[in-house]
Amino acid sequence: MEKERTNDLKLSLFSGFSKLSRQERFDRLMAMGALSKEDVKFLKAGSPLDFELAEKFIENVIGYFQLPMGVATNFVIDGTPRVIPMAVEETSIIAAASKTARWIGQHGKIETSLLGREIIGQIQLAHVKNPLEFQSQIETHQDEWVKLSNEEVAFGLKARGGGVTRISTRFIERGDGGHMAVVHVYADPCDAMGANIINQVCEFLKAPIEEVTGEKVTMCILSNLVDSRVTRAQVTLEGLDEELMEKIEEASLFAELDPYRAATNNKGVLNGIDPILIATGNDWRAVEAGIHAYAARSGQYRSITRWKRENGKLIGVFEAPLILGVVGGVTNLHPSAKMALRILEISSAEDLSRICAAVGLVQNLGALRALTTVGIIEGHMKLHIKNLTLGAGAKDKEIPFVQKRLEEILSLQKRISLSHAIEAVKEFRSKPELTKSP
Repeated sequence: MEKERTNDLKLSLFSGFSKLSRQERFDRLMAMGALSKEDVKFLKAGSPLDFELAEKFIENVIGYFQLPMGVATNFVIDGTPRVIPMAVEETSIIAAASKTARWIGQHGKIETSLLGREIIGQIQLAHVKNPLEFQSQIETHQDEWVKLSNEEVAFGLKARGGGVTRISTRFIERGDGGHMAVVHVYADPCDAMGANIINQVCEFLKAPIEEVTGEKVTMCILSNLVDSRVTRAQVTLEGLDEELMEKIEEASLFAELDPYRAATNNKGVLNGIDPILIATGNDWRAVEAGIHAYAARSGQYRSITRWKRENGKLIGVFEAPLILGVVGGVTNLHPSAKMALRILEISSAEDLSRICAAVGLVQNLGALRALTTVGIIEGHMKLHIKNLTLGAGAKDKEIPFVQKRLEEILSLQKRISLSHAIEAVKEFRSKPELTKSP
């Protein structure tokens, strides 16, 4: 009962959020428990970060590059309302995510799950003389090596309920008549991304593999294509117009069959995922590499989402690897990343991956809905008006006039550009009655 009251309070505080002033947003988020007074003080100060901290992150530091950070609202994921912190520069992403999440709340639900828990490390042997004998030797010693790896390297993970779990072998034809062997080492990283520890395990196993097999290890490295740990999100909608559902289903099929469309479709999904990864200090490059590789695993690049009509319902599914961490690295050191994790109210890497999957799928739905109804110009460009207005050099008192003029042009011509914004600024400045202060 208490949880239901808390959820209802959060949902009520989402109402009208986009129309609030910055201070009113802070007040709402504090009322939700998403921000503390210390967080608000930090944000009001412009999120200042000292150079000593930067020196710990990267080399040759000269400063910081800041991105706007906002929150998407109206999300209820697995029955729990969530405030979604997003660090992003692109207009419309947060607005579209919040708007679509509200629409889903009126017609359905968002559910998530995790399929598998293991990350993958690779030990490559460029040439093996006898593949069958090599595989037999690996199988004979794999239990021993798993135990040894957990005792000598991954003991911290093992103590937290994770650690190295198994070892397998793959062979790749080289094209020159020979064979390459790849030993896959699997591990449960718990709440860490696990890159460092899986690399250490692979390096540790290099010597015993060479000693037992008599073959030469070429290199050891993790894989970002982690098909052994896939995050799933599902959106189920009821009571929608049949024509709208058919249009979304057809748009989804387009992205499943055509790699040119799939690339843009998946970029739209990542519009929802990347900003969360950046806000929480996660390696968005690794996640993108894994998602794109997973999308091409059949031999053709395809959509990582699919939408279908089933028994009068519209059901959308996202499935892809999202290997994230909530401990270690920047997530523990960067004050904004730590705050973002507090806003999300999560305690595990699994929770974070499930939220990212859900937001990515919701963002995809918002894009497909816009594309199949009002179109990209009406949806995206209307929000792009703000950027064009600033790009044209409009001052504070000029902004409302320029934005209104651009909306009129968009309505009439179905397109707008920076030149339109510049002309609107010139028009405002050429009319004395407009430039005078009220």
